[in-house]
Amino acid sequence: MVSQEQTISSQQTAAAVGRRRISLRRRLRESGLALMIHLILIPMAVLFLLPLAWMLSTSLKDASGVFAFPPQWIPDLIRWENYGLAMSVLPFGRFFMNTSIITFTAMFGQLLSCSLVAFAFARLRWSGRHVLFIIVLSTMMLPNQVTLIPTFLLFRQLGWLDTFLPMIVPAFFGGGPFLIFLMRQFFMTLPTELDDAARIDGCNTFGIYWRIILPLAKPVMIAAAIFSFESHWNDFFRPLIYLQSREKFTLSLGLHAFNSDYGRGTDWHLLMAASLVVMLPVILVFFIAQRYFIQGVVFSGVKG
Repeated sequence: MVSQEQTISSQQTAAAVGRRRISLRRRLRESGLALMIHLILIPMAVLFLLPLAWMLSTSLKDASGVFAFPPQWIPDLIRWENYGLAMSVLPFGRFFMNTSIITFTAMFGQLLSCSLVAFAFARLRWSGRHVLFIIVLSTMMLPNQVTLIPTFLLFRQLGWLDTFLPMIVPAFFGGGPFLIFLMRQFFMTLPTELDDAARIDGCNTFGIYWRIILPLAKPVMIAAAIFSFESHWNDFFRPLIYLQSREKFTLSLGLHAFNSDYGRGTDWHLLMAASLVVMLPVILVFFIAQRYFIQGVVFSGVKG
């Protein structure tokens, strides 16, 4: 009897040792894999950050040190006053206000219209919705240059040239096929029993959209807001086509004017300082909302 118990005990001990060895091997394998991933990602991250580091370094130098070779990444004399001087060359405060008006108004319109269209495609049952959704997706294949002349002629007939309306109003009418697709994919991941329960409680279709779907769709709405903000904040093409008055310029047009029209093309240190200030809101928005941004993109790809 004692011998049998000793045999069972030795077998349990051997099994425990075996499990510890397997666990140790698994941890070593995972640690080695993580080390290899970091060894690949860290040099790539440094490579992609080099242009930003050069912009920051150049913005703190004087004009003579911009193209010095070998490059001096940390200047002997750091010139913080370059930022104030760059902002005083042109009315960047006015450009900032114009860009903010266009960006936030268009972003609101885009989120509202895209979420309504995506809700109709994802949650409502009506004939032809699949065909119409394919047509909407196919418009992503059209380059902007194809619709440039017809839309320009239309806005000229409406008297909207040299106003913010060509950049704002289209956002309230569909907003863009990519954001419709993104939101539709997310809405389809929500259980349809929510709609049925809401209808039993007396909620109509718009109430389901407003009270049930939108509160649950916060990750994808924030992801769409980041896409929309980045797109409108950095937009250069449409303001270049539709805006002529200097007081209505956006930040992207202001940077272009800084580099060409006002003879500041050789002041690279000031141009880099102005560029960093202009891109700072986009960086801040991404870092503040990056958690929701990743959730929205990941959840939207769970179910097609």
